Amino acid sequence: MDFLAGCIGGAAGVLVGHPFDTVKVRLQVQSVDKPLYRGTFHCFQSIIRQESMLGLYKGIGSPMMGLTFINAIVFGVQGNAMRRLGEDTPLNQFLAGAAAGAIQCVICCPMELAKTRMQLQGTGEKKSSSRKVYKNSLDCLARIYQREGLRGVNRGMVTTLIRETPGFGVYFLAYDLLTRSLGCEPEDPYMIPKLLFAGGMSGIASWLSTYPVDVIKSRLQADGVGGKYQYSSIMDCTRKSIQREGWRVFTRGLTSTLLRAFPVNAATFATVTLFLLYVRPDEGSKDCEAAPASHQAPLQQQQAQKSSL
Repeated sequence: MDFLAGCIGGAAGVLVGHPFDTVKVRLQVQSVDKPLYRGTFHCFQSIIRQESMLGLYKGIGSPMMGLTFINAIVFGVQGNAMRRLGEDTPLNQFLAGAAAGAIQCVICCPMELAKTRMQLQGTGEKKSSSRKVYKNSLDCLARIYQREGLRGVNRGMVTTLIRETPGFGVYFLAYDLLTRSLGCEPEDPYMIPKLLFAGGMSGIASWLSTYPVDVIKSRLQADGVGGKYQYSSIMDCTRKSIQREGWRVFTRGLTSTLLRAFPVNAATFATVTLFLLYVRPDEGSKDCEAAPASHQAPLQQQQAQKSSL
């Protein structure tokens, strides 16, 4: 049930957050010489005006398809890692989260590659005149594989690994610290808002800790669109980006990312919590009754919810 709840909650998070992710990617990879967008809100307005509301949901098929596999990996790795580490401590939460983040990159990297390419398709073109290179996310990956092989499908794998490993570690650590400090009591009418707040703030902390790497990842995965390649490696991309745009390049799209982080986590946690309370009301109350003694029961439930992100 935890796995099913995580999948449903994650799907809710994708639906809420994908428009912000589209804006983030567009801002991260746009040309500094001829920028199409002046900022986050101008980007939102331009996409809606030129490509309709559906333009904000370009590439959503890829994260939706990869959601189940990513959740399965994260749940399994994080749970097994915590059992092997034994004691439930903040450091172990970080290590277990980092392990889960590293291993799920196998699915996450190709998924985000297809998402990025789909999000950039038809940039700045009116919906009626836009020419589709890819029919959908699967078609996108298939075409990339035909042209570039496995290496092309896994473009950006190293940067994804660098981002996800510490990112998930920080996420689990922040969530653990926040839930311990906020507490979980079955009679507390603010229990669910506390969980939502902890999840949202943990997501923000995770993004802030690894955002510069995400900018480089997006640029590497977008490189080659239109047949033009600009970067030969991670260092080459980093060096050229700094030379042309300065250190501010690492904050491109950050506003939309942070605007997305909290509601995505809130939607995911609300869906997961309500689903679990509906299908397992007795188990939920039993878990919370053990909370004052060790915090372990609510934390285990919260960790399962969090890993769906």
